[in-house]
Amino acid sequence: MGTLEASGIDDCKFCEIVNNKTDTAILLSDDELVCFRDMKPGATHHYLVIPRMHISNCKTLKMDNIPLVERMEQMGRHILEKNKVCSLDDVRLGFHLPPFSSVPHLHLHALAPASKMNLKSQLRYGQQSYWFITVDKVLSQLKTHGKVK
Repeated sequence: MGTLEASGIDDCKFCEIVNNKTDTAILLSDDELVCFRDMKPGATHHYLVIPRMHISNCKTLKMDNIPLVERMEQMGRHILEKNKVCSLDDVRLGFHLPPFSSVPHLHLHALAPASKMNLKSQLRYGQQSYWFITVDKVLSQLKTHGKVK
């Protein structure tokens, strides 16, 4: 799967979560992904989906990572459904573009309801955000260009 580093980067907070070295509650997980609540929620429902394998950010993704990103999106939607989000049309699913990533480990934000996010959250995760790219746009760029621009 592209050029991915091995899981377990020493100073990566998310690798620590993946390796059960924190008290973070894991809400969903499988062989490839882990999902938990964002520590600084930007919406009523704000979850992070991360790969167990350490991948720095969305700019390091390649065309062969498309299935991974699709599975991340599926898990993001699933956690929102599981938590009874009323409208799956009122969600934001996406990534922060570097250098605006808070943790240098690929993580999909799943937020809802998007329409109720405050101004600060709109700036960080909203449609006009300069540093937030939707999962649909990431997938489109990977399919078209083989990378995220």
